[in-house]
Amino acid sequence: MLLIYTTENKNRFSYIAEVLFTCVLPVEFKITHSASDFASYSGTKINYSGSRFANDEIWIQPHALLTENSISKQQIDCFEWHGLKVCFKTVGDIPFDIFAASFYLISRYEEYLPHEKDEYGRYAHKNSVAYKKSFLHLPLINMWMKELQDFFKGKFLLLTFNSSLLTFIPTYDIDIAYAYKGKGVFRNIGGFYKELFTGKWKQLAERANVYSGWKDDPFDTYNWLDDLHEKYALKPIYFFLLADKNKQYDKNISPETKLMRDLVQEHAAKYQIGIHPSWQSGDDENMLDKEINTLKNITGKPVQLSRQHYIRMDIPGTYRLLVSKGIIEEYSMGYGSINGFRASVASPFYWYDLENDIKTSVLIRPYCYMEANSFFEQHYSTQEAAAELQQYHDVVKAVGGQLITIFHNHFVTEQPQWTAWRRMYAAFLEKNFG
Repeated sequence: MLLIYTTENKNRFSYIAEVLFTCVLPVEFKITHSASDFASYSGTKINYSGSRFANDEIWIQPHALLTENSISKQQIDCFEWHGLKVCFKTVGDIPFDIFAASFYLISRYEEYLPHEKDEYGRYAHKNSVAYKKSFLHLPLINMWMKELQDFFKGKFLLLTFNSSLLTFIPTYDIDIAYAYKGKGVFRNIGGFYKELFTGKWKQLAERANVYSGWKDDPFDTYNWLDDLHEKYALKPIYFFLLADKNKQYDKNISPETKLMRDLVQEHAAKYQIGIHPSWQSGDDENMLDKEINTLKNITGKPVQLSRQHYIRMDIPGTYRLLVSKGIIEEYSMGYGSINGFRASVASPFYWYDLENDIKTSVLIRPYCYMEANSFFEQHYSTQEAAAELQQYHDVVKAVGGQLITIFHNHFVTEQPQWTAWRRMYAAFLEKNFG
């Protein structure tokens, strides 16, 4: 067992110790405030205090962050340790406060501070220390803990760590369930004339063939995905956008149609599913209630999983709202403008409400890759996107973390503009899980 000594009895420290030694690097541990108990303990131990006790310990000198009750701008100066960027420099057996640094990143401390918004009103990734210091592409906290594990093994031969292997969760956002089906006569007529007047003859023919029943809807890629999941023994999660009104960024078919309800029910019977709160619901809590209730009524099951449409979220407001609605797992911890590790970690963790200084009941599962970011935001070719996705797989595998990806059904169609993305995804799965 690992024994950790600290003089401070603070929520922030107990929380981050639990995250690091339960979620990131699983090991049996205990926190003590007794100097005598710590001194007499003969096993592996960390002294998290202002001065060293003895040579049979790992001494980590604390930074003030975890003893504070306020939220204030922090000076983040990065330097290197074992080839990795670190911050919150102190003295001790490792040259930085790994607890404070991890807490700053995982709690999203910087998102509570004044910051610029992006064009969609979200926290702009360019504000983040991970982007500014060029480690957004790394699960840095997992990597720190792997280095700490090696440090433990070199000094304490008897400490046993639970083995941690890569877990992969493919997830899908169903923003636009079908290209033409279920959109009603007037929407299809409007689309027909728009394509006619703009000379989009292939789309015009495709729409006519689908609407007449001569051809499958191109966005109906669900059976193809099912086959992949069965082939590679994957357990995906689907998030459904069920906005009552088609408006602005919410363009799915109505959840009142039999087509949409059947689609949701079919997936709920096979997989985990969750709500994909609409853009509109970000301005109207009643709309969020309605969407959650719609999903509950369709499936007959409580709604416990969620991911924000367009990753529209505000910390802490969005998380607090979702907790109040019964959400217990949240999948929005990533950026809608760039791929990478928003919280610098590839492990699930319970959200910490920094303003109230408490650990909450909602489990955050961060994602690091969304194909729409590669295409629309980073302007990658499919070859570049494939390399990026493989890099995320490899770095998460190296630390035994959890790899969560986001794809959309309409990105893997057999339409000419998307066939390369369809092949890319299938090739990634074959290479890594075949």
